[in-house]
Amino acid sequence: MARVGIAAAASCRTDDSLDELVARARQRDRAAVTALLTAVAPRVLAAVRGVLGADATDLDDVVQESLLALVSALPGFRGDCPLASFACGVAVRTALRSRRRWLRRAPKHAQFESECGDERLDADVDVEVDRARRLAMLRSLLTALPPEQGEALALRCMLDADLPDIAAVFGVPINTVRSRIRLARTALLTRIESDPDLRALFEVDHG
Repeated sequence: MARVGIAAAASCRTDDSLDELVARARQRDRAAVTALLTAVAPRVLAAVRGVLGADATDLDDVVQESLLALVSALPGFRGDCPLASFACGVAVRTALRSRRRWLRRAPKHAQFESECGDERLDADVDVEVDRARRLAMLRSLLTALPPEQGEALALRCMLDADLPDIAAVFGVPINTVRSRIRLARTALLTRIESDPDLRALFEVDHG
């Protein structure tokens, strides 16, 4: 499959009326696969950026990996949600897996420095820089959650997906999605409150 360039993908229009292309792509029609991936590439790019950050060095590779994963996942697409939403779910799952691989390889101190930068947590820094640090650390914390919880929370909080779409993407009831998001938020808060550095970063009052 030819690589879909990120710059080109960002300018493509996403069209959710792709039933015919989906049917042909399932039969490995190369033209249909290319057209389908071109249509959903902007949403896939947005999903990967949401999980990894816009400056991730492996952003392009993870986008391509997500598109390939989408082709493999097409037989399981039942049409219960827009194809673009399904593609986002695949992209979030792929990006979180990529992030977990990186975290397994990188030393703990390097992980924290990568997310928070070299300045002290109590330094007088710009509000936007602080916000970016918290978001970056949240991305790493998501990878420590059970996969289904991390994926649901990423779709909800980082991509602003609604509950019915998330439920359709994963083929589960809405109440299951609600439960996964609730458990994920509780686990994240527990993790943050247990670590002084994280409490300082997220400005959580432990008292």
